Amino acid sequence: MRYAKIRKMDISNGPGVRVSLFVQGCTFNCKNCFNPETHDFNGGKEFTDEVLEHILDLCDNENVEGLSILGGEPMHPKNIEDVTKLAKKFKERFPEKNLWAWTGYLFDKYLKDKEIVKYLDVVVDGQYVDELHNFTLEWRGSSNQRVIDVQRSIKEGKVIEIV
Repeated sequence: MRYAKIRKMDISNGPGVRVSLFVQGCTFNCKNCFNPETHDFNGGKEFTDEVLEHILDLCDNENVEGLSILGGEPMHPKNIEDVTKLAKKFKERFPEKNLWAWTGYLFDKYLKDKEIVKYLDVVVDGQYVDELHNFTLEWRGSSNQRVIDVQRSIKEGKVIEIV
């Protein structure tokens, strides 16, 4: 996997102060995507074990409420293995902190049976649709996207939206 950037004090991608990882590579190419520079799978930098440990070290700060993983497309088959590894290590080290991820894939169609859901607290799913853009929405860009409580959704066997 490759990644575009790491933000060590992000306040716009989830609640509170967060560490955010922007993975590299996406095939959706949504019209007016807010991050088109992350679409090329060959761009960015290599995601190594050292980078993973650096992210965890950044999260080891009492002011950091959680980790956000976005992109690019973190759940793409080329990325999901390393994203799952990061998610697992994050939750092992910081069980009290929350883990958010953004994906164009639908939770109930693609994600619900993947290992990653064991570690996610919240997923924002659905591709960005420019015609449905709404500035008043929290944590998402278009009204078709859902903010999902992952653990409650798994427990109840249906999608439980937060917002």
